[in-house]
Amino acid sequence: MPLASDQQTHIPGTADLDNPLYYLENFETVVRWVRRFHSDLLTADEIGKVDGLLSLDQPARALLARMVMRTGDLFRVEKFNYPEIGVPVNDAVSALATKGWIEDNPSVPLAELFRLFTLGELRTALANQISAAGLPATAAKGLLKDTLIPLHPDIAPVDLWLPDVSTQVIRLNHMALFDRLRLMFFGNLRQSWSDFVLVELGHQQYEQVPLSAESRAFDKRDDVDRYLVMHHCRERLDQGEAPETVWQDIPTANENAWLESRRGRLLFELGKLAERGGNTELALKAYRLSGHRESRLRQLRLLERLKQHHEAWKIAQAATDEPRFGAEERGLERILTRLAKKLGEALPQQSERPQLTAFTLELDNPDGHSVEWAAMQHLSEPDTPVAYVENTLINGLFGLLCWPALFEPLPGAFFHPFHTGPVDLYREDFVERRQALFDDCLGTLASDNYKTRIRDTWQGKQGIASPFVIWPILSEELLEMALTCIPAQHLERMFRRLLGNLREHRSGFPDLIRFRPDHNDPNRRYEMIEVKGPGDRLQDHQTRWLEFCVDHGIPVSVCYVRWTDR
Repeated sequence: MPLASDQQTHIPGTADLDNPLYYLENFETVVRWVRRFHSDLLTADEIGKVDGLLSLDQPARALLARMVMRTGDLFRVEKFNYPEIGVPVNDAVSALATKGWIEDNPSVPLAELFRLFTLGELRTALANQISAAGLPATAAKGLLKDTLIPLHPDIAPVDLWLPDVSTQVIRLNHMALFDRLRLMFFGNLRQSWSDFVLVELGHQQYEQVPLSAESRAFDKRDDVDRYLVMHHCRERLDQGEAPETVWQDIPTANENAWLESRRGRLLFELGKLAERGGNTELALKAYRLSGHRESRLRQLRLLERLKQHHEAWKIAQAATDEPRFGAEERGLERILTRLAKKLGEALPQQSERPQLTAFTLELDNPDGHSVEWAAMQHLSEPDTPVAYVENTLINGLFGLLCWPALFEPLPGAFFHPFHTGPVDLYREDFVERRQALFDDCLGTLASDNYKTRIRDTWQGKQGIASPFVIWPILSEELLEMALTCIPAQHLERMFRRLLGNLREHRSGFPDLIRFRPDHNDPNRRYEMIEVKGPGDRLQDHQTRWLEFCVDHGIPVSVCYVRWTDR
């Protein structure tokens, strides 16, 4: 169903925390938004439930919202303390039970009782079971759990488990529907109902991006279903279920590139668990189907370990024609070199790499500071200040300069007001879809206009969430020193490399930056320094950034720190 043309006048917001029922208002914002703009992705039964929910009396809706926002679906009524709902809790419970939103006295496994009840209550209620298991009456809760749960695997109503405990336990029904509503609103299940509260409390601010008729996370119900299935598969793996059983429920491939990337990550994680558990056949199958950026290297290393050298050689050779990312390119070189020696093949030609400048410092560190901090303190001078910035400075300057491109309201990029950045940030066509916008932003580097744009964005967007700007670190002093000392040409070269692979290239920058604002050569008024402590070595993604900088005349070096033997 296309979104209504007046959607712009109904952008959801957060409730005022002075309202005691702020959480209900936030909860119903999600429910009403999905009901209005996503009803084509809901079944008639789900729409009926949503409409029934919204027609409940306010106290019942408030209690329902409270339960949805809490962990789990089982609750003790006597533990509820919500005077703001305006009626006795038992009245709201009865109203919800009448409409089928809760189940009274549900059948539960014994494990749930250990979550709901105190040790004292359980010792009294389970006295017979504790005695029959040969445990002392004073046994700790952990021991009781470990012993009794395997002995009593069946489920039973709470009043049968605990006949002498004065309690009322209820189960919230339809949690799957609430997860579905939350998923369709946020586009993921990481964000929770509390995100609204965080916004109102000032813990997070979001860029207000105009929403259009295409501003939805999902266009097909099947895509929502696939997401939920994969999410539950990942939960099962995280809870320790065998990868062999989870494998049976992983959906087959489909044409949705975003969901396929999620499926690839799921298969990659399943493959690692299968490999760890010794099921190498399943691991190889999962890696082959994954498409995850790291899966091919993992597959090749496993084939090497299994001495399937010919198969590994064939895959590695084919992969060199189209490496998935920079680190894979280096990894393939190493694997092909090892395989060539074992198979008697010609050694692959190694790519030429520039020489890196390096120096060594011997430092005293009686207070046990980090190696980066110690090097920064030693190198800093009044006329050559040093800052510990790692990945924050260049990414931050990029994020400030390219803010309009990053937050352009393209279809599929934003679909609610609580995004920290575009959801398609790491998709292959991200830059292509915004090429003209990025060209415009980077075009300002041809004059001093870029400095004005960066300063204006730093001032005007202060504190608003961005995938590239870490506000507490990017101070005005650091910003001004960077704009003074780093040439525009160097920024453009680094920004264009970033755009070549945002996921990979946003990390690996050197730890420190040393400013030399009075240097005669404008290209040498700063230097980026990667710091390595004893026993540490350069990682591939760090080496690639360092080599790129050397190739493009950007001043970088590697500082090796040795601790003074005291």
